Amino acid sequence: MHPTDTITAIGTPPGEGGLAVIRISGKEALMIAGRCFRPSRDGVRPDAVASHTVHHGHVVREGEVIDEVLLTVMRAPRTYTCEDTVEIGCHGGVVVTRRVLAAVLAAGARMAGPGEFTRRAFLNGRIDLTQAEAVADLIHARSELAARAATAQLAGHLSRRIEGMRDDLMLVLVHVEAHLDFPDEDIAPETGEALYRRMGVAREGLLGLLRTAGEGRVLRQGLRVAIVGCPNSGKSSLLNRLLGHERAIVTPIAGTTRDTIEESADIRGWPVVFVDTAGLREGVDEVEREGIRRSRQAAERAEVLLHVMDRARPWQAGDATLLEEFTGRRRVLVWNKSDLPGCWEEITGSAECGVQVSCVTGSGMETLKDRIAALAGAGVLTGDAAEVAIGVRHQEALRRAEEALARAMAAMVEGIPLDLVAIEIRMAVEAVGEVVGRTTTEDMLDRIFSTFCLGK
Repeated sequence: MHPTDTITAIGTPPGEGGLAVIRISGKEALMIAGRCFRPSRDGVRPDAVASHTVHHGHVVREGEVIDEVLLTVMRAPRTYTCEDTVEIGCHGGVVVTRRVLAAVLAAGARMAGPGEFTRRAFLNGRIDLTQAEAVADLIHARSELAARAATAQLAGHLSRRIEGMRDDLMLVLVHVEAHLDFPDEDIAPETGEALYRRMGVAREGLLGLLRTAGEGRVLRQGLRVAIVGCPNSGKSSLLNRLLGHERAIVTPIAGTTRDTIEESADIRGWPVVFVDTAGLREGVDEVEREGIRRSRQAAERAEVLLHVMDRARPWQAGDATLLEEFTGRRRVLVWNKSDLPGCWEEITGSAECGVQVSCVTGSGMETLKDRIAALAGAGVLTGDAAEVAIGVRHQEALRRAEEALARAMAAMVEGIPLDLVAIEIRMAVEAVGEVVGRTTTEDMLDRIFSTFCLGK
């Protein structure tokens, strides 16, 4: 990638729609737009009009009119990339959109790489690295809470926390290095204690952010919840109820579900990936045995199990086997068919440990959703914490920073020379700086922006 090239890409999802947008960014964006845009009003050229104005006309290529469009001109630096930017709004549709894009490419633009617009926004100082990542999080958000968290990160909530920690650590490093400049003078006890306390405060801040990593991962990827149980216990009916529509086939025939079914849902603001599984028993044929094998794999990969049990039929050996098999897992016992007379309380003595539901009437479903949300992290990730939930990359860098800071604090207690303490503090400063992009490499940026779509 050459940061001085003028780039272009389709900024809207592929397919048919009312509108599509082709984005152009770079120092020649206005000139390139002028080569393929024929204005409806004479004398209106993209490179001559005022910034942040919209103009009607047509996109043309070799004299042929491609489409009627609206062209928006935005001059640097008040643009997404801090570069001259043009957006062409054309009719939606695969063919017409590609033809407009081809006209822009023929006029001199280069096809943008994944995330290259956002990468330029970062390189040009408009946003830091956590805000750049928040753009992708917002686009891919699968729940309202995930979207709010991404919006907060885009607004700089996490950046400010990180920058504050980095500034505090820099002050500690400055003090330690100042004493290194005067090797004949030891740090006064009170000064050493003050530096130690400040490092302790910084370390607690790092640990606080690290504690949000689990919830941050759920917000970005979704909580995997496998629905397991004996055949005909109501697993597929439960999936349909939780989703609010008929996704899985439901019949009275045992073994109807032969393979896993995955579907995402928003549960109390949390993105949840439900996996409906085949009834766990000894398979009667090869197809069902394969489905059961896949179901066990899905259960192993899941973070939470919804263990569905039919409380309206007599207790069976398979119920006891599965109850024991999944002991110790994060699970919710779902006592299904509460609309029918029950006969399990006296047998198991544990009906109160689960949630009584009816997939027919919907009874108990709201309570079950509360339990799922609690397991996802609701009640833990609230308020400011939801605005700074860290991702996997952040977690790795902050963990290195916390470990380096812990070593520095231990070294001070043990009386190890200050130059070694300073090395550990400097490592912590650099690791924290990685989060916001203060210290980055091309490989790191390539990995981050490769996950973006072309038009962003």
